[in-house]
Amino acid sequence: MLAAIQNAFRLPDIRRRILYTIFILVIYQLTAHVSVPGVDRDALAELFNSDAGGFLSVLDLLSGGAVSNFSIIANGVYPYITASIILQLLVPIIPSLERIAREPGGQQKINQYTYYLAIPMAILQSIGQINIFNASITGGGFDGLIPGFGNDFWLTVAVVATMTAGTMFAIWLGELISEQGIGNGISIIIFAGIVAQAPANLFRLLQNFFFYNLTLFVLITFVTVLVIVLIQEGTRRIPVQYGKRVRGRKVYGGGQTFIPLRVNTAGMIPLIFAQSIITFPAIIAGLFPSGSVGTYLQNNFGNAVGLPYWTIYFILVVAFTYFYTDITIQNQNLAENLQKNGGFIPGIRPGANTEAYIQRVVRRITLIGAIFLGTVAVLPGFVQILNDLFLESGAAASTFTNNAAMVIGPSGLIIVVGVVIDTMRQLEAQLMMRNYDGFMRN
Repeated sequence: MLAAIQNAFRLPDIRRRILYTIFILVIYQLTAHVSVPGVDRDALAELFNSDAGGFLSVLDLLSGGAVSNFSIIANGVYPYITASIILQLLVPIIPSLERIAREPGGQQKINQYTYYLAIPMAILQSIGQINIFNASITGGGFDGLIPGFGNDFWLTVAVVATMTAGTMFAIWLGELISEQGIGNGISIIIFAGIVAQAPANLFRLLQNFFFYNLTLFVLITFVTVLVIVLIQEGTRRIPVQYGKRVRGRKVYGGGQTFIPLRVNTAGMIPLIFAQSIITFPAIIAGLFPSGSVGTYLQNNFGNAVGLPYWTIYFILVVAFTYFYTDITIQNQNLAENLQKNGGFIPGIRPGANTEAYIQRVVRRITLIGAIFLGTVAVLPGFVQILNDLFLESGAAASTFTNNAAMVIGPSGLIIVVGVVIDTMRQLEAQLMMRNYDGFMRN
């Protein structure tokens, strides 16, 4: 890795791309400190000091500190990710969208629709997020996170418009990285936010029970990263045979290859999707006046604590892993493409039998990936149980501030490892292309 980075900086074009990426990330981090107008800073500080700050700490980690500052980019790029997931799920269901996706240039149209859908998703997330914050602020005599929000029409419009514009600005920065930098821009933006918050989170963790928390953090990080790499890079290779075709005096085709089916095809998307679903009741409760039902939903789904929360979260992650993997494999049309190109799996008839065989193999290996994602997702819950068992102050140890699994977070670790691997692959591909061009010129 170090050798690849050194070689990259020797080439002017790649060096420019790397420096451009760093420059965009600096702009993103500076924007994360520009607060939304009208925010009560004391109420925000009280919110993150309260017990309800557990779930908010997760949002703050994934946004690179934008939530703790309630920045104009407090939504991050997650409305775009949600819109992208929704369209990916709708394309195979709605025939008109499926026809567009199959047309030449259809993917560009789908991407354009994703941008359009990201705007209403950003508006909904802005309103829901502020209402969740307001419902979480207890005591202190504060009049909500943004006094007058919901009552003052123009203030409400200004806040929602500002946060929506901040989301689109963050998405635009990600697109700039994809076009002129290194790696996938949206993933790099999320990666930078997580890494930027990690040192401060580790410092807060080590303020209490230093040796216990340090040992647990190192052990969790090492084992989790090792397992993530093994699962993310794990593939099942299905052999494929191509028949020979004779045209005139020439013979075309023939030979053997394989289809690499990944153990974890869905990546970290089931974690994001499950997190959105499990917090949806709290968002709905935040849209309505406080009451017994709203308080119950907020206490059970707005704060990531308790056995019911982690059990439902695990089930959702496993279910969405299977669901998203099935959708992804169906969109690839592997059996149809093999048949068109004269390929077949030895011992399996082309067509429907090949499709059923691929689906059966995918579902079998997805079980490992689903259990892996589910276990990683509920890792903070296991650490809470350990803290309550081995530490004297069980109540204090149960908070996310003293949770070694939340320094980077389960989904954060998957994102960080995945982005590093993907970026290094792109960097190596750029180096190989430059070396190949130089060899051809010589």
